[in-house]
Amino acid sequence: MNISVVIPLLNEQESLQELHDWIVRVMQSNQYSYEILFIDDGSTDASWELIEHLSNSNPNVKGIRFLRNYGKSQALNAGFLEVEGDVVITMDGDLQDSPDEIPELYDLIINEGYDLISGWKKVRYDSIIAKNLPSKLFNWAARKISGLHLHDFNCGLKAYKKVVIKNVDVSGEMHRYIPVLAKNAGFYKIDEKPVQHQARKYGKTKFGAERFIHGLLDLLTIWFISKFGKRPMHLFGAMGILMFFIGFCFAGYLGIDKLFINPEGRLLTERPQFYLAMVTMIIGTQFFLAGFITEMILRSKQDHKNYKIAHKLNLSSIQNSNNINLT
Repeated sequence: MNISVVIPLLNEQESLQELHDWIVRVMQSNQYSYEILFIDDGSTDASWELIEHLSNSNPNVKGIRFLRNYGKSQALNAGFLEVEGDVVITMDGDLQDSPDEIPELYDLIINEGYDLISGWKKVRYDSIIAKNLPSKLFNWAARKISGLHLHDFNCGLKAYKKVVIKNVDVSGEMHRYIPVLAKNAGFYKIDEKPVQHQARKYGKTKFGAERFIHGLLDLLTIWFISKFGKRPMHLFGAMGILMFFIGFCFAGYLGIDKLFINPEGRLLTERPQFYLAMVTMIIGTQFFLAGFITEMILRSKQDHKNYKIAHKLNLSSIQNSNNINLT
């Protein structure tokens, strides 16, 4: 199969038929073999019923329905586990990403040999105050911390080699950092492509301004994981030893001063250095224990998914026992 298109969505019933028809036209005109995988992230409108209708009329349409809203990262993770195409395209379900970009994205992956191509919305149709300015600040911080020189980390339109999405774990709210996750996994041929961005045709955005705060916190998490995720003791242990050593030096100074230099002076408990030494050694011990406990957790953890699927459509891995009947 040439292409898998993965579309996470929440309450986008007005857009789905038009988006489906647009993708199909692009695929047929380029003679691609394809699949379209819609992931319904707990929609409360008729999105899932429309996905069922599309699946009945087009066997290339597949679907996953979450039991409730879990977030875009979890939707992408569930989709990545199921897709079979050589090239995987992700796009949003609101018609702001253009399926006409698919042939060029496919060519960059297959013929140019890129591992990942991220879309860059050079011209945006979002609110300047609500999205454009915060997005520029967010992308600047992401470039500085991650070392990847992409202009638009949060663009939903991306293309991947199949091997990339099978080797990254998208959890939490890490969907905007998939290029960083791919780089950390060892895929270095990553670039961007300017893409069309269209004004929202139906409904309203599902994301608020708080996503940028969450995004920056997630970016710090990725930075920490990429640096110390496999060796947390190197950070916490080093900090703990340093803090304990500083406290021990203060305590040694106080002991020598009391025994040999000024034995008639104030009691140790009356000197602020005593409490500084004690607190510093306690904090150092706690840092060391935090690193040790984290190492133990890493060695004993088991993989698990933090979402529940209600239904699947046309997917080979479907197991009836794993589906929850909501009817």
